[in-house]
Amino acid sequence: MIGQRIKKLREKKKMSQRELGVRTRIFNQSQISKIENNERYLKADELKIIADALGVAVIELVDRPA
Repeated sequence: MIGQRIKKLREKKKMSQRELGVRTRIFNQSQISKIENNERYLKADELKIIADALGVAVIELVDRPA
């Protein structure tokens, strides 16, 4: 799922949930946790914001195995 891909990429970049939230400018640590645990779903524009914060293309979040 997308949440697992986000978590894997975030950890690969040695980034905390809090740091990712700060980089997005719209999410906090709690929201990032819910996204990674697939408890909160993302709109397309939110997915783009997270991809940008991680320095990856959106396709890497939606089209690759976790």
